Amino acid sequence: MTKKEIVKTISEEIGLTQLKTKEIVQKTFDAIVDTLVEERRIELRNFGVFEVKKRAARKARNPRTGDRVEVPEKFVVTFKPGKEMEERVRQLEAAAAKAAAEAAAAAEAAAAEGAAAPQAPADPPAGTLGSQPSFGSNPSQP
Repeated sequence: MTKKEIVKTISEEIGLTQLKTKEIVQKTFDAIVDTLVEERRIELRNFGVFEVKKRAARKARNPRTGDRVEVPEKFVVTFKPGKEMEERVRQLEAAAAKAAAEAAAAAEAAAAEGAAAPQAPADPPAGTLGSQPSFGSNPSQP
């Protein structure tokens, strides 16, 4: 989902114009970024915690050449989801697992039904009934 789609969804739900909603959404994102820069942490209840952490310098390898490369320390933003978000994602996982189990059961039932039904004779492969394909002239054949 893009920011534009978020703006459209919110504006339809609360009845504001997309322009005004876009301004509100952008101000919200700006406030989150400003807080991260100034305080290095922002906690949004029932959503999660954004935090700025320092990643230590390390040695890595260039995958193309295999050469060792020094990667300097840097600041990164981490996110830890809140309890409500975790629970909703777990419900999504459970629903996906249930759908996969139902699909597997349906496929198994269809396979069992197909094995019990009489099968029609298969068509013979093309070109086996004595006819030669005509792909052009071949001087070695009469």
